[in-house]
Amino acid sequence: MMAWFEDIETGTVSELGSYTFTKEAIIAFAEKYDPQPFHLDEEAAAKTHFGGLVASGWHTAAIWMKLMIAARQNAPEERVEPAPDGRPAPKGGPSPGFLDMKWLKPVRPGDKLTYRSTVIEKIDLKSRPLLGIVRARNEGINQDGELVFSFIGQGLIERREPYQGGST
Repeated sequence: MMAWFEDIETGTVSELGSYTFTKEAIIAFAEKYDPQPFHLDEEAAAKTHFGGLVASGWHTAAIWMKLMIAARQNAPEERVEPAPDGRPAPKGGPSPGFLDMKWLKPVRPGDKLTYRSTVIEKIDLKSRPLLGIVRARNEGINQDGELVFSFIGQGLIERREPYQGGST
């Protein structure tokens, strides 16, 4: 279960977990989804501006998604009451897209990224009074404490009470 839009607080941080990128995983992902030389072959990668094998940025994003879903599934079950009109507690919503995705530093074999998500904004939707948008800054930080990946994600989250105007 997810919390109702009204119950989500800005500033809330969720630690999603860590993942170590191996040479084998980097190459396997690249073979399927991003077959560029600096993701596929150590010798070819050494001759590029990266100077060696690096993970696809899409690989770092896919791992974020995997860890986000796992964190949701493994979270302690909270009792969320139905809405006053009888609608069941929300189960999570779709995303209308993301903003400002950045791959700031290369991710190399052996790098361990730790991912987190921080709620930064809530947006009321006049056009859809039973939904709101929650925005979160999502980050991947390497073993040296360097931010290497970030984006702002958005989720459509059900409201307990229909939006009536004013602030949340």
